[in-house]
Amino acid sequence: MQTILPFIPAGATKINDILTVIRIGEEYSYYLGLYPIYKHKANDDKHFRLIAAQLLESGTCQQCEIVKAFAVSRKKLNRAVKQLKERGVASFFSKRSGRKGGTVLTPDKLHQAQQLLNHGGSRCDVSSELSMRPDTLRKAINDGRLRELAVEMPQSSTMSERSRKDALAGLGMGTACTRPDERLAAAFGLSDGAMQRFENCIDVPFGGVLCAVPALLATGFLEKIDKLGTVKGYYTATQVMMVLAFISLCRIKTIEQLQGYSAGELGNLIGLDRIPEARCLRYKTTELAGDTNAEIFSAEMSSLWLEQYPQSAGFLYVDGHIKLYGGKTELPRRFVSRMRLCLRGISNYWVNDAIGQPFFMVEKQIDHGMLQVLREDIVPRLLIDVPNQPPQEELNSDPLLHRFVIVFDREGYSPVFFKEMWEEHRIACMTYRKNTTDKWPEEEFIQVDTQTPRGEPLSMKLAERDSIIGTGKNAIKVKEIRKLRESGHQTSIVTTAYTLDSGVIAPMMFARWSQENFFAYGMHHFAIDGLRSYGEESFPGTEEVVNPNWRELDRTRRSTTTKLARAQAGFMDMDTRVTADPNHKRHEKWQIKKDEKLEDINMLEQELVEIKSNIKKVKKHITWGELPEQHRFKKLPSSQRILMNTVGMIAYRAETIMTDLLRSNTITTTNARSILQDLFTTTADILPDHEKKELHVRLHGASTPATNQAIAHLLKEINQTETVFPGTELTMVFESHIPTRNSKTGDT
Repeated sequence: MQTILPFIPAGATKINDILTVIRIGEEYSYYLGLYPIYKHKANDDKHFRLIAAQLLESGTCQQCEIVKAFAVSRKKLNRAVKQLKERGVASFFSKRSGRKGGTVLTPDKLHQAQQLLNHGGSRCDVSSELSMRPDTLRKAINDGRLRELAVEMPQSSTMSERSRKDALAGLGMGTACTRPDERLAAAFGLSDGAMQRFENCIDVPFGGVLCAVPALLATGFLEKIDKLGTVKGYYTATQVMMVLAFISLCRIKTIEQLQGYSAGELGNLIGLDRIPEARCLRYKTTELAGDTNAEIFSAEMSSLWLEQYPQSAGFLYVDGHIKLYGGKTELPRRFVSRMRLCLRGISNYWVNDAIGQPFFMVEKQIDHGMLQVLREDIVPRLLIDVPNQPPQEELNSDPLLHRFVIVFDREGYSPVFFKEMWEEHRIACMTYRKNTTDKWPEEEFIQVDTQTPRGEPLSMKLAERDSIIGTGKNAIKVKEIRKLRESGHQTSIVTTAYTLDSGVIAPMMFARWSQENFFAYGMHHFAIDGLRSYGEESFPGTEEVVNPNWRELDRTRRSTTTKLARAQAGFMDMDTRVTADPNHKRHEKWQIKKDEKLEDINMLEQELVEIKSNIKKVKKHITWGELPEQHRFKKLPSSQRILMNTVGMIAYRAETIMTDLLRSNTITTTNARSILQDLFTTTADILPDHEKKELHVRLHGASTPATNQAIAHLLKEINQTETVFPGTELTMVFESHIPTRNSKTGDT
């Protein structure tokens, strides 16, 4: 995959890799590369619609790119393209004809419509009966030509009323179990699950999390839900997955924490009387996870995400993260760098894109290091799933072309691995160079203006050379990039992505911190370091582990080597003392002490030779079945943990989608995520309109007018998706209790 760094005019907004737009004063100019192609006034909507239609029709850009750059609706662009195809360029500037009136709603039709409305007919039924468009009927009602029969809306329940009703249900089947007939039918296998029925509810806690439904569905997790295990009973698989996604977004980090929240109120979010209790929900997640279902589901989701975002698959970031364990089960130990201790836990290796969004995670309870996980688990999977890889013919014709780039930290630095990945798979590797001691002349460094993966401008001093890493048959030619800091420190990057220049390599390498930021954010908000499983299992008898006898000998060898080094240093230090002078009165004692130290050194050297000889006779690795009983450890069941990790990835990706909608010149990514965290826990009114097949979600106000304004913009965007709530026929409509003022027009 090749990365092209286009030439973009200074101050321009990037639409895609070849198209940019810049506003100078009250005029917009469009550039294809460096060449201007269109120009129009800022308030000239006719020219804008024509230009947008031509760009879309010619395939120069995609609809989503114009929507993102200009914040216009998709419907507007669709109408413009349709107008260009059907009526041509001149139609954008021709004068629109006014209303002629009276052609559809004649006096006779008005009389018939009023009669139907008086008999309680709905707008949909009346327009269908009279063969007219619903908008025509709506306009007639709005301008007073027709009068709609006042219909008394069903009364909405308050939180206190629902709380009393749920408590009374506890005297029978259980707290908030207000649908006993459906529960009995599910218990006897007479139904495939509860039917979702939303009711009018005021002040529903966590109602704001319903705003995330369009983003959750955009991740595609319901498309792959059939890969999970079968769930029988009152709750369906879709309902259970929606509950898990909601509690993850609401920062309820474990299933057990649900005991502190009202199950009935949370049930209103999915159209049921209540959500499963903690024990039931854990049992349902176990059914969904199965033995291998969770792993298959996670693999399918990662493949789907790689297909959805092929532009992000060119650079894939790999790093390890350890989940610490404090229970009684004997788990294998591993070194935890962030704590500088060797502790019990589980190693997870994450694969993310350049902005930190996760694709998948590989769990290793016995960890042999990043390089082995890359070879055996990650690279074979990426070779199958990464889209848009160059065909073999192109790889054969261009010896410098790579499939994609894997980026990791110094833990993965290995000339042998670099060479293996390039020669066997044509995969480029990128990392920081270890043990760099030399410094390049500052004259080699030039100022490079580039951009981050998020499109933000970036300037740095860079220098580039071809270098050789490794020795002998393991040596490989790499491209070395160095960044010069103001302090004079030079950060060295090595890569086998030969076709990329320094302006691309450097920002993509430094973007590795987005993965570290994901770990920090995920641990704090989504509990990605939680173990979330109970019980223990034995490892397969063929699983390789470190031989405890070898480990003990190696520990003794390292200890003896340290003692020998100290003894040798002390022996050499004795020659610098005053008593080393033969004429000194204590010289004889000094000589005796020196002889003793020499004897100690000889003993340690002999002991070290013996230890090394014994190490060679002992296998470093043995199978788990060959371990002595006293050294055998257990492993924790992984299926449920993999499922919950995947749900966390889905929630994080959904939140990222909404973050991108909120980001602006005044709202940073951090601020946007903070707004969303408050939004998901905001109280809301849930008001279904079964006649219109709409589910109205009316949010309560935020803490500041600026936040209300940002949320209003977000609601406008997600309303355009016209999302249907899963398991129902209700189109979701999001509203706010608080009116907002347009900063440009002053209208509310």
